[in-house]
Amino acid sequence: MTHRIRTRFLVIGSGVAGLHAAWRASVHGPVTVLTKRTLFDSATAYAQGGIAAALGAGDSPDLHRQDTLAAGAALCDAEAVQVLVEEGPARVRELQAAGARFDLDPNGEFQLGKEAAHSRHRIVHAQGDQTGAEVARTLVAKVRESPNIQVVEMARVLDLLLLEDEDGVQCAGVRASIAGRAVEIVADATVLATGGCGQIFRYTTNPQVATGDGFAIAHRAGARLADMEFVQFHPTALDTPENPLALISEAVRGEGAILLNGRGQRFMPKRHRLAELAPRDIVAREIFREQQQYGTVFLDATKLGAEFATRFPGILAICRARGIDPVHEPVPVTPAAHYMMGGVVTDLAGRSSIARLYAVGEVARTGVHGANRLASNSLLEGLVFAERVARDMVETPTDLAVPDPTSWEVPSLDDRGAAQVAADEIRELMWTYASIARTAPGLRRCLSALQQIGERLPPGATEERNLHTTATLVTEAALMRKESRGGHFRSDFPKTRRKWQGRHITW
Repeated sequence: MTHRIRTRFLVIGSGVAGLHAAWRASVHGPVTVLTKRTLFDSATAYAQGGIAAALGAGDSPDLHRQDTLAAGAALCDAEAVQVLVEEGPARVRELQAAGARFDLDPNGEFQLGKEAAHSRHRIVHAQGDQTGAEVARTLVAKVRESPNIQVVEMARVLDLLLLEDEDGVQCAGVRASIAGRAVEIVADATVLATGGCGQIFRYTTNPQVATGDGFAIAHRAGARLADMEFVQFHPTALDTPENPLALISEAVRGEGAILLNGRGQRFMPKRHRLAELAPRDIVAREIFREQQQYGTVFLDATKLGAEFATRFPGILAICRARGIDPVHEPVPVTPAAHYMMGGVVTDLAGRSSIARLYAVGEVARTGVHGANRLASNSLLEGLVFAERVARDMVETPTDLAVPDPTSWEVPSLDDRGAAQVAADEIRELMWTYASIARTAPGLRRCLSALQQIGERLPPGATEERNLHTTATLVTEAALMRKESRGGHFRSDFPKTRRKWQGRHITW
């Protein structure tokens, strides 16, 4: 018989959103956290830039709101943005009180940085460029010290456990593979905090676990998704033959680093009034254009001199480990898939369209990012909406009428080689036809090839099937939106079109 675990709250994922939700909910009942690898395997630990919040003199939630709405290209949910900017400062201070060691000035105030498209210095950092790792460390410590939280690592969620009655469909937990064993985790409230999908592209800054599982699982269950065409490509990943690519934080440009093409010429001042600090989608496209014309593009931060080592110790170590010295030479960079703005549609409490199912963090489409995420709003969104999820789900009734477990087995993957080949083909296709510059013929070619790949996926290729489903959703949405807006650029429709303003592609 299938093994069954009963818990009050189930959280799937161990990034900032999942850990924060688990920590805060554990005050009110037992929490089970499932993570595909370990507690530290998430995009959170990779985040260098910081957390955006109106904490400094001369700043305000209203100014932060204006910047967020401007970056979102008329697709943000204004109410969600208001929640983000108003509640953000308190969440950052709470995290500091929980033990996060943020960078402070001599007066003990936050030492705030400035990043692209922000009108004020409002970026909170930790050890310069180690903000995500510090956030992860703090929240992992809180989760581990809570007697009410059970962490299950190396757990692969297969599908949601759904119940249907006269009131409709509701989520009762998940079916999962834990150490190869078929397990059902039954929960009064289930939280998807599974992160993004950068691994559907050949070049990405996302960790290898970011295979779009949450989007695919929610889609199969019939949850509403939206805005899947809006993928943010970070302009400056370190251009090396790796997966994932190391990130060269936007903060480096914020401190004055400039972009040079293969001829050693600076090109951004002629392309945008904010030059290197223009919105990410613009910088990424201009780098892509220069690569096609002149080859390698470089980020030159040499004017920072010895200060680079103090300000960006993590990036310095990353570069030097690869034989590059950013203190004395320009660094080769390339755009790479970085963040998904779309996802599982939620309300302001994190509720999805399926009862008892929540989504939070990158897998969710709260509406705060619109068509293009403002730099350093992602960790903030994770904190703010995870708090709201935790507060809301404590009200979830405990009256689940779950039938007895049925016997089922975890599908066995007998042909790992075929599954890996399929995954690599998907990544190559998506980078070629559905990444920074898209066209209708290319997207149709991509969809046709994806269909063929899907038909030959071997049984048991669960992660690869999720990769395939999410890639298909992104491509279909990109084909449907016949305009360019935010992170979505169609070279056959290069302008933003009024008739698409405020329109969302949903499933």
